[in-house]
Amino acid sequence: MMSSILRKSALAVGVLALGAGAAFGQEAAAPEAAEAVEYALAADTAYIFNTLLFLIGGFLVMWMAAGFAMLEAGLVRSKNVSMQCLKNISLYAIAGLMFWIVGYNLMYSGVDGGYFGTFSPKSIEPVGGDDLGTGYSGASDWFFQMVFCATTASIVSGTLAERIKLWPFLIFTAILTGILYPITGSWEWGTGWLDVMGFSDFAGSTLVHSVGGWAALSGAILLGARNGKYGANGQVTPMPGSSIPLATLGTFILWLGWFGFNGASQLAMGTIGDVTDISRIFVNTNLAACGGVVAAVILTQLIYKKVDVTMALNGALAGLVSITAEPLAPSMFLSVVIGAVGGVIVVFAVPMLDKLKIDDVVGAIPVHLLAGIWGTMIVPLSNSDASFGVQFVGVAAIGIFTFVASGIVWAILKGTMGLRASDEEEAMGMDKAEIGIEAYPEFGQGSQRM
Repeated sequence: MMSSILRKSALAVGVLALGAGAAFGQEAAAPEAAEAVEYALAADTAYIFNTLLFLIGGFLVMWMAAGFAMLEAGLVRSKNVSMQCLKNISLYAIAGLMFWIVGYNLMYSGVDGGYFGTFSPKSIEPVGGDDLGTGYSGASDWFFQMVFCATTASIVSGTLAERIKLWPFLIFTAILTGILYPITGSWEWGTGWLDVMGFSDFAGSTLVHSVGGWAALSGAILLGARNGKYGANGQVTPMPGSSIPLATLGTFILWLGWFGFNGASQLAMGTIGDVTDISRIFVNTNLAACGGVVAAVILTQLIYKKVDVTMALNGALAGLVSITAEPLAPSMFLSVVIGAVGGVIVVFAVPMLDKLKIDDVVGAIPVHLLAGIWGTMIVPLSNSDASFGVQFVGVAAIGIFTFVASGIVWAILKGTMGLRASDEEEAMGMDKAEIGIEAYPEFGQGSQRM
């Protein structure tokens, strides 16, 4: 991602912006007024709009944190809702601190075709900084990259819900956002070895979503399923979530935030071509999500004779994840197809995980891991600069590193402080057992105190 920023920011300094034409006419009519107005140069204008793109895209992706919180709150049982809300606001804060302390420079500073950058805190320009050399504000770039980092941790939260203890999860979050995510991110966006090979992941189907999915998968395997989820004879016990309206709200918030996620990954808004491409990214992103929803709705009707609303919600997210690796190059029709395949993946992968007795509470592994792999592998179909072989190398390398490294961290946490709540605490619910505040005290177990 960073190498793309530098390429897009190579603007012709000294060329007058469009307003200069108006200044010429004003000078002929009123020389005094023309002399009193200072018009921005093209480089100034590009710097402003590039920075604005990062800031707007950044706060849209930050809003996705609310989407994950609401989605998870809706898909877990009532006795675990407060815990999910606490985990989501905590992981966002931890990601922000860790990406400043070590993550950003580890991902972007001095990678130079290698495997990671520098272990040091990120610094930003001084007050009133006016260096146009990069083509954007360094602070805006840090903010935009940081919210991507936080998204990765949000993916893990939902998979491991309802049975993982709070503090092991938060410690893992600090390591994921400060070390593991920045290392794999440096391989492509930090101009590392995968970038040199020609690996392509425009906005993070693999670098963000699959990384979160691999970390979640390794945790789910070591953590084990919720008590009562799977029977001895392959029986799967449904555990419905607390609120479909909340889950739906979360999905729409994520859908909205994705326009910042993909659109701002254009990394420049200083030219007409860039703005046109951003608009195209918005359209393709939206169509892929639509394709994912429709595919999930039709398929669940055909298979189960009833439409599954949770599959429809995850179909939208899978469509969005699928198009994230290349939202610019595909045609509108191909974008729909890419998103629809993501929806199909979800419908078949959710029961597949149940057969393997891998308990994924919100369906994050099918959505973010499997659809992320699909989206990354299909990039060469529309982007001639990518190749299937290199895409496979990137997916495999990032997957192996993240799964193994995450597994080691989870194993250490399990052996030292433990990962799971006790059977009694799990039955009681993590809200009462871990934090003492129920989300719905008037309607849940808290009402029994009256």
